[in-house]
Amino acid sequence: MSGSIPVHAKERRSNKDYLPGARISRSTRRFSSILRTLLAAVCLLCLAGGALAAQPIVRDLPPGLNIPTAAQIGPGFDVDRATQAYLDLLSPEQRRLSDRYFEGGYWLGLWEVLWTVAACVLLLVSGVSGRMNRWSQRLSRRKWISTPVCIAQLLIAVFLLDLPLSIYADFLREHDYGLSEQAFGGWMRDQLVIAGANAAIFALILTLIYAAVRRAGSRWWIWATGLSFVTLMIVQLIAPVYILPLLNDYKPLPDGAVKQAVLSLARANQVPTSHVEWFDASKQTTRIGANVGGLLDTTRIALNDNLLNKTSLPEIKAVLGHEMGHYVLNHVWKEPILLALVIGLALALLSVAMDAALARWGTRLGLADRADPAGLPLAVALFSVIFLVLTPMQNLIVRSYEAEADAFGLNASQEPYGWAMAAMRLSTYRKIRPGKLEEFIFYDHPSGYDRVHAAMIWLKENQAAIPAQPNPGPKCFDR
Repeated sequence: MSGSIPVHAKERRSNKDYLPGARISRSTRRFSSILRTLLAAVCLLCLAGGALAAQPIVRDLPPGLNIPTAAQIGPGFDVDRATQAYLDLLSPEQRRLSDRYFEGGYWLGLWEVLWTVAACVLLLVSGVSGRMNRWSQRLSRRKWISTPVCIAQLLIAVFLLDLPLSIYADFLREHDYGLSEQAFGGWMRDQLVIAGANAAIFALILTLIYAAVRRAGSRWWIWATGLSFVTLMIVQLIAPVYILPLLNDYKPLPDGAVKQAVLSLARANQVPTSHVEWFDASKQTTRIGANVGGLLDTTRIALNDNLLNKTSLPEIKAVLGHEMGHYVLNHVWKEPILLALVIGLALALLSVAMDAALARWGTRLGLADRADPAGLPLAVALFSVIFLVLTPMQNLIVRSYEAEADAFGLNASQEPYGWAMAAMRLSTYRKIRPGKLEEFIFYDHPSGYDRVHAAMIWLKENQAAIPAQPNPGPKCFDR
């Protein structure tokens, strides 16, 4: 009898592993192990990133306006010859780097979707999504509390699992191609700010969508489409004014030639604002950029410091003419309508795919129905694949509006040389002359070739409006 006591004690100790709440499941241990591996990879990438940040690559075109001889106006002006002269401003090495960077982005987009799908599958099969949902329900039985809490947790988990690929795609690769000099600490801070904002915004939006799922049943995607339109419209209006300042410092543009030219352009095109600001984008990227955003009293014009420091006044006017075109042509209202229709198609397909996936794997994954927030990773995985397939449709919509803004900007600024030069600067990281099919599938903006060619056509048809001028060479405009 005494000899059997250790055996029973051993059995009791072994049986503890099968009591609810008394063990860490095998799937949880597996998830924790994967997460530790990913964090180790992040640390290694951080060390590599610090070395890259200390060795920036200079690959921009020289500052200032450059007008090739073949682009000078005159009786023998030829659009194609002038366009080619601008394209030749890129050295063979610059063009090779630009093509390689942009074409690599095609594959990177695919890998990002596959990575996200894998992260979502991991959250599902490990049971982590279910445990997050149960914890949220213990926190509160009210759906309007437990649902956003669960969603926020899942979005943060996906962010952490996606982080290694994000570090490669958005930090290491940007440094490798000379498009950023930001240190890793600053980059990571920006990512955390963006992740926090996304978690807050999408927790609210997806909570409303889950409410629609519970109330509207199989027609939930119709209500979700309407909500998507409202979200797109609001974000386009408020992001430049309230979200982007979380990442950069915005300051009033000092008085001078640039501010006078920008305000004159705004008045001439009925952009109702006198707020002109600049922001320190150079701490994050070497790209030039600007935007016109806001609503009513919040409307403002913003230029990044790369645009101010690397370009000439004609380029600044041309770029701001384009951005004002988006505002004046009401793209902030029109574009979300068409994009919401694309999202609606994606949501309709998601509804069918989600029901089929739940019927096949729902019980095995512990998912009750389509209204179960624990199934969010499944929805995200399916939606990512669907939206990837619909990318050409989305790109066509955005590219069409960008072309409209291009035409508006040329007519408003009357700076074809400035617009052609700005297009060439953008072409240091965008493939300048893609094939037709390539452009249709992958481009959400007109190509550099198309933009320069359009500028030269405008110049030929409006030679009387542009005084002949010698090539000023690569010299910055005196502000």
